[in-house]
Amino acid sequence: MKKRIVSILAMGLILVPFLVGGVCAKTLTIGSMSPLTGPYASDGTDIKNGVLTAISVFEAAGGIAGYDKIELSAQDTACDPRQAVAAANKLINLEVAGVVGAYCSSSTIPASEVLAEEDIIMITPASTNEQVTDRGLPYMFRMCGRDDDQAPAAAKFMKESLGAKTIFIVDDKTTYSQGLADGVKKAAIEMGMEVVNHEHVNQGDKDFSAVLTMAKQANADIFYMSLQGYSPAAMMTLQAKRLGMESQIVTQDAVFQPKYMEVAKEAAEGAYLTYGFTDETTPEYKAFEKIYVPKYGKIAAYATYAYDSATALLKAIQAAGTTDPAKVKAELMKLDFQGVAKHVKFAANGDSGSSYIAYKVVDGKFVPYWEPIKGLIK
Repeated sequence: MKKRIVSILAMGLILVPFLVGGVCAKTLTIGSMSPLTGPYASDGTDIKNGVLTAISVFEAAGGIAGYDKIELSAQDTACDPRQAVAAANKLINLEVAGVVGAYCSSSTIPASEVLAEEDIIMITPASTNEQVTDRGLPYMFRMCGRDDDQAPAAAKFMKESLGAKTIFIVDDKTTYSQGLADGVKKAAIEMGMEVVNHEHVNQGDKDFSAVLTMAKQANADIFYMSLQGYSPAAMMTLQAKRLGMESQIVTQDAVFQPKYMEVAKEAAEGAYLTYGFTDETTPEYKAFEKIYVPKYGKIAAYATYAYDSATALLKAIQAAGTTDPAKVKAELMKLDFQGVAKHVKFAANGDSGSSYIAYKVVDGKFVPYWEPIKGLIK
């Protein structure tokens, strides 16, 4: 790598290879970046667990030639840009072969700039802001969809399926949430709907009475929440119902987490959200479920995307027969396989496409409800 400095060498210490049975053992290390502490730790832990599951599948199948084991270095970003940059630098010093992460776009974007200086491949399972791949970084890939795919799908759903004429939008000013909210606003107006207001809250807020009072008075057909994670969305949903707000709640992919219903309980019933479609009947999903659930419990949103991201990275390393980034990237671009969350095939810019549909919360579960081409799902 171009600029790596291994600090232990600078200290004048001698590195001694670790011998197993007289043979030098070699470990393939990959990294993950996600919030392992703070309000988004559930999603971040799901990402880490998805990567660990992919590693276990590869090792059970015999591993990767030339390596005795595959190891994960999981770094905590806490969805904080500065901590994400520090995590990226740590992974650089560990000489990882690639990185799966991060979760928040506000972490992925600055971290990827640091990793790009060292030509380290990064595949995000969760960051949907357009700038993640639109900056043209040669080693940046995305497994999930994009905000400029999700926003029009959400607007079309609200207009065509829910018959909405008016919308009240709220976001929490994060790169992801505000970017998506702006996209929904633009798409809604283009489709002839009226955005009666677009308000903002702050990350970490727990009392949403001020904005909810405004929303109740506006009495729009739709109350659209664009928030970073299930926790604030669940609290806002609870408070909206307690306030007696009658607008239909619609939200987005960051809320696709079973804990949203666990926290919001009955208040979540009937809420809608957009998220990429995953076919849970495929052999790939069933095989993943059989391994993941006994060890980690319920399958949540980004565990599947993280699994597919790590699988893509490891497949490419295996095919390349090296961790040389240019050769691994070349193999990534050749991939064309059915993953757990989606079919995986990367475009020239590093995106892998999207398949956003609308889900409805029914009896505490996310149930596929509507898709852009055929409408209602029966």
